[in-house]
Parts: sequence; structure tokens; C-alpha cells
Amino acid sequence: MKCCTLSYVILLLKHIPYNLTHNDLQSNLFMKLSTTILICTFLLLSLTEVLHSQDRQRVRDLGIHPGILPTGQWNAITDVEGVMVGHQTLIEGDNLRTGVTAILPHSGNLFRDRVPAAVYVGNGFGKALGFTQVQELGEMETPLALTNTLSIFNVAHGVADYVLNQPGNENVRSVNPVVGETNDGWLNDIRARVVDTEDVYKAIESAESGPVAEGNVGAGTGTRALGFKGGIGTSSRQLPENRGGYTVGVLVQSNFGGILTVNGAPVGEELGNHYLSSRRTTQSGLTTELVAQNNRQTAPSGQPGDNGYDFDVDGSIMIVVATDAPLTSRNLERLAKRAFMGIARVGGFASNGSGDYVIAFSTHPNVRNNLDESGSTLEITELNNNTVSPLFLAAVEATEEAILNSLFMAETMEGNEGRVQEALPIEEVMNILEKYGAVR
Repeated sequence: MKCCTLSYVILLLKHIPYNLTHNDLQSNLFMKLSTTILICTFLLLSLTEVLHSQDRQRVRDLGIHPGILPTGQWNAITDVEGVMVGHQTLIEGDNLRTGVTAILPHSGNLFRDRVPAAVYVGNGFGKALGFTQVQELGEMETPLALTNTLSIFNVAHGVADYVLNQPGNENVRSVNPVVGETNDGWLNDIRARVVDTEDVYKAIESAESGPVAEGNVGAGTGTRALGFKGGIGTSSRQLPENRGGYTVGVLVQSNFGGILTVNGAPVGEELGNHYLSSRRTTQSGLTTELVAQNNRQTAPSGQPGDNGYDFDVDGSIMIVVATDAPLTSRNLERLAKRAFMGIARVGGFASNGSGDYVIAFSTHPNVRNNLDESGSTLEITELNNNTVSPLFLAAVEATEEAILNSLFMAETMEGNEGRVQEALPIEEVMNILEKYGAVR
């Protein structure tokens, strides 16, 4: 920055008129130097802001390696070939902190080329839409969307509208939009129900493969998890070639409580921030100046509000599992059950008010139901039961890491009624992990 300032000053000096008086020269130079200082200060602040936004890192970038299986190229659900993810993030004024996340199993017409799918309900305190038909028919016919609890109905309308307007669906009279939710009502003015059809279209139409944005984005914009800022997280696992070489990818919307554990280390306990601890949602010893000034905190964890809902432990998690292994709904349900184990590995326990859902699907062409193919029977080639155990392990590991990524990538956020949710303090967490030998 010093070089920038010096160069700019020299440039200014070159353009000072020589016919100015001594006083005029001083005045002119003073004004230009002042302008230079202001500009460089602005650039410095901008650079600081950019660097601050880059402080958050995924767990593997910090030397934390949950499990034993390798990840895919992106370490994301998009490592499963064909899967795409899009976000629409809504941050408006002081009180709106929400959004939509869309997951597309493939880029074609999902209504006409349906993928096998299954649902597992760990704790049914939720408002998920379209899940019963998935359970009944074992297939998914629309993009999958995630949002907040009170916007789920608007988002379902948007997903249905998108499908009905796709070429080839002109005569469709029934569609089953699949939408999951968690309650972001502590940071977001959830009663405003601002998510609309246009937001759904933007999330779906922006979906792409490759790296997936995490943390305070899309459906994870206003969520909280395990005592800290939560959000969207993702991870993947690749099986060895002698086990099929298949990929399992997971995406989560984390918004649940518990006792945070990172790679086996009791981080929540060490920080004194966990369910049934005496620590409040924000604590001056671990907070920024913004948090220290915040007067609106939740009740201590374990003490529900007037409506019986405890934001420090309730709130839900949505887990989306994708694989390219040829599985039908029966073994996809078994895969979804294993993904739920990943919640326990990070310290969650499915509290009373937490809606904990897993939906799993396969993208393999041999197990799809294509409506445009003639005939009344389907020829399906799927893995037998004896070959699916490695996939089960992959689902557990990828879910664990996806949840951790949602926490590590999320940033401190101020929201509705001036409430502040502090992000996970990375430096302190790393010290704890080193203490317990949980980092490489």
C-alpha cells in the first residue's frame, strides 16, 4: 500500500501547474495528498475485508481429515457426476437472513427421467414436503430445494412451477415438489416469508457442477448449529476401484444443537459452549466488538422460550446424499440411515424440536425410471446387498465432514432484532485439536 501511495503522489505532483503561487501550490498539494490518503485508506479497508472473507477455510485445508476414505475432486456433492447445486441468498436490511438452495440430480428433465430416491426420518419435527410420495414410489421427479420453515410452501410452489414449465411437461397434471427446511427464525425474520418463485428459479437456473459455496449462503444464510453459526456444507468420498470406484456426495443445511465434536476432540466442552452448558449464545470472551455490544441474546441453552422452542438445541438438519452407484430405493434408504450417523459423530443427538431428515438418490442411468421409454416393465441392474457396506461408510464420513465444513466456512452474522451469532473461533479450535491430536 505504501508503494501505491508514493506512486500516486508522484503522479499528482507531475500534474501541478508551475504558475501557481507558493500558497496556491501548498493548498493544491494538500488537497491532492488528502485525496490520495482517502483513496488508499479505502483500498486498504477493502483489502482487509477481502482477506477477512478468506480467513474461513474448509476442514481439510486446516489439516483435519475425518475418516479414512479419499474425497472426490471437489470434496462436494457435485463430485457425483451430473449433480449440480445452486443458491439464492437473501440478505436484506437488518432482519432478513435466508435463502434457497437447489440440488439437481442431473441436467435433464427430472419429471420425465426420474431418479430412484429414499427418505429417512431421524426425528420428525419438520415440515418437509413431497417426502411421503418419495417413500411410496421410491423415486424423485423434481429438483430438490432447501429453505426456511415458513417459506417451504412458497418454495414448493416455485419448484412445481419450474417443472410444469419445462418443455415436454405441457400435459402434466400432477407434480411432487420435494422441499426440505430448517428454522432460521433467530437470525431471520422468518414470518416475513420473503422467498418467492423468482428466488427458486434463480437457485435452480444457477445450479452448476464443481465447487459448492458453503457457510452463509442459500438455505444456510440464517442457520445456527452446535452453538455457532451454521450453514451449507458439503463433502464427498470416493471408493477404491476394487470396491466399485463409486462416489458418495453429501450436502447439509446445518441448524441443530448438541455438544460439538471435531474429529473426536471435545471442542464444545473445551470452549464451554454446548447444550446444557451455562454459556449464553454469545460470550464476551470469544466475541468480536459487534457481539460484545449485542444485548439481545437467547436464554441459556436448555431453557426454552415462551413457545417451548429452544433455539440453542432445536432447529433441524437437512442431509442430501447423492451417489453414482446403481442403488434402488431400498438400499438408498439404508444409505440414508447411515448418513444420519454422521450427526452423532459431530455431537448432535436429534433433540425434541429438531427435524432431522435425510434424502438419498442415485444418478446411475441403469436405475432410473424414464417415462418416455415404452413398455410396462423396467430392466434394472443394481448392486447386491453384499457390496454396499463401503458406501455406508462413505455416507457417514461425508456427512460428518459436510457438517464440519458448514461450521468452519460460516461467518459471524448479525440479524433480526440485533441478534448476533458468532462463528466458530477457528484459532481456538485448532489449539484444542492439537491438544487432542486430532489434526495432522
